[in-house]
Amino acid sequence: MFQKEKDVLRYIRRLRYRVRLNKKTFKLLMVLRTLVILTLVLNVLQRNYEAAALCILSLILFLMPSFFEKQLKIEIPPLFEGIIYCFIFAAEILGEVNHFYTLIPGWDTILHTLNGFLCAAIGFAMVDLLNRHSSRLNLSPLYLAVVAFCFSMTIGVLWEFFEFFCDQFFFLDMQKDFIVKTIGSVTLDPTHSQKPFVIRNIARTVIETADGKSYVVNGGYLDIGIIDTMKDLLVNFVGAVVFSILGYIYVKTRDENSLAGKLMIHRLTAMEVEEVDAFVDQQEAEREEQLEKARAIRKKSRNRKKS
Repeated sequence: MFQKEKDVLRYIRRLRYRVRLNKKTFKLLMVLRTLVILTLVLNVLQRNYEAAALCILSLILFLMPSFFEKQLKIEIPPLFEGIIYCFIFAAEILGEVNHFYTLIPGWDTILHTLNGFLCAAIGFAMVDLLNRHSSRLNLSPLYLAVVAFCFSMTIGVLWEFFEFFCDQFFFLDMQKDFIVKTIGSVTLDPTHSQKPFVIRNIARTVIETADGKSYVVNGGYLDIGIIDTMKDLLVNFVGAVVFSILGYIYVKTRDENSLAGKLMIHRLTAMEVEEVDAFVDQQEAEREEQLEKARAIRKKSRNRKKS
């Protein structure tokens, strides 16, 4: 194995070791990682390589909290970290690989609401970190809440842009279609006076292609993405508002036992950074010791066979 590959694997291991600082979070991650790996193996055996790629993506995303903790010298609270892991598993493995988005009504709505909540928490925590550790800033709780809300909504809009891009260029239907029974359109107005022409009680829609093929949509008219997009942004809005209110109350009271308090990201001191690095070094040393013992046992076994 090349040295660069060894360095990458060692870096990944050290990111995983950081999770061991909290036993409950570590146990949760191990359960989820095991489920993802089993799903990966199953899909590879079934030659479903798209689903296998999503499993690999999930394993990479599981490393992101530790990566940001290391690079930014911060501590993500165990509750927040656990929610992130569960969100990744619910979105990628359950939602995409196991088709929960279509099997369970409201699955997408639940995740977009949670996404709005989490993104608001991230935005709030980042600005609150600057506010608490800067002698030049003294931002009001209302300002922090507004920034958190705007940050969450911006992430939500950017995600909808991404879904639209994938649908337009790769036809992935990430913006799921809806069947509607009533439409209003100025395009259908026979007088061309830009007055909405309303069609009600649509029973079915027939689509005919240039090569003579026909497709029937029973139950109404096929809306392409707009309802799904607006629904996602609406529930993202709800999640963002809920956390912004909780964050506002947290800054006013600084109650660390509140829900917002348990989701606040903290900056590590130089001593805390050294303690975390020492723990990771210890884990790496214990691994090397176990590998050395295993090599010694295998060497003894080979020598016995030769003799």
